[in-house]
Amino acid sequence: MTFTDTAWPRAVLWDMDGTLVDTEPYWIAAEGPLVESYGGTWTHEDALQLVGNDLEGSARILQAAGVDMGVTELVEHLTDRVQAQLVEKGVPFRPGARELLRGLREAGVKTAIVTMSRRRMAEQIAGLIEFDAFDAILGGDDVERPKPHPDPYLAGARALGVDIRDCVAIEDSPTGLRAAVASGASAIGVPHMVGLADLGARELWPTLEGRTVEDLAAVWRAHRAELAGDRA
Repeated sequence: MTFTDTAWPRAVLWDMDGTLVDTEPYWIAAEGPLVESYGGTWTHEDALQLVGNDLEGSARILQAAGVDMGVTELVEHLTDRVQAQLVEKGVPFRPGARELLRGLREAGVKTAIVTMSRRRMAEQIAGLIEFDAFDAILGGDDVERPKPHPDPYLAGARALGVDIRDCVAIEDSPTGLRAAVASGASAIGVPHMVGLADLGARELWPTLEGRTVEDLAAVWRAHRAELAGDRA
C-alpha cells in the first residue's frame, strides 16, 4: 500500500496499559504480594522499571527479585491476577480515551490495540467498551520481538492493511514510545507514571482529555510533511 496524500491518518494504533486504561496499579498490586510470598521485597521504584516492558522481560526481573516460577507460569499468573481485578474493580479508562476512540470510529479511521499484555486481557478490555472500538487487537503473545522493537506497531499496521507511515501511535511509556518512533508511525506520547522527554515523540500531550480526531490529524500531517521533505 502506498503512502497516501490525504488530510487524515489511515489508522491510530493504541497502547493499552497506561494509555487506554490505567491498569498499571493493578499490575503493581499483583507484583508486590507475589515477590513478598517468596520472601523478597518489591518497592514502587522496582515496579516502575516494569512499566511498558514485555511480560517475559518483566518476569525475568521478578525472578531476579526471588520469585521461583518459570517465565510462562509467572506471566500467566500476573495476567490472571490483573484480569481478576478488572472484573472486581472495573476498567479504569484514562481520561479522554473513550471519547477520542468514539470520534475516530465516527470519522471512519481504523484503530488497533498494540499491547505487550496478553491478547486475552486486551480482548477483555475491548469487550467492556460500549461500542465496537477496534478493528484489530495485538497482544505481546502475537509478536516475536517486543517493544522497544518496532515489530508490534508494524504488525498492527499490517493487521489493518495500512502503511505504518499513515498511522498515529499513542504511548505512555518510554519502551512503547521507542517502539512507536522506530516503526515510522507518527508517535504521540501521553506521560502517565514515567516521563517521556527526549525520546523522539512528534508531540507530548499531558492528557487525551479534550483531544479530537483533528488534533491527531494535525500531528500526523506534520509528520507526513517531514517525511516528504526527507524524500525530496
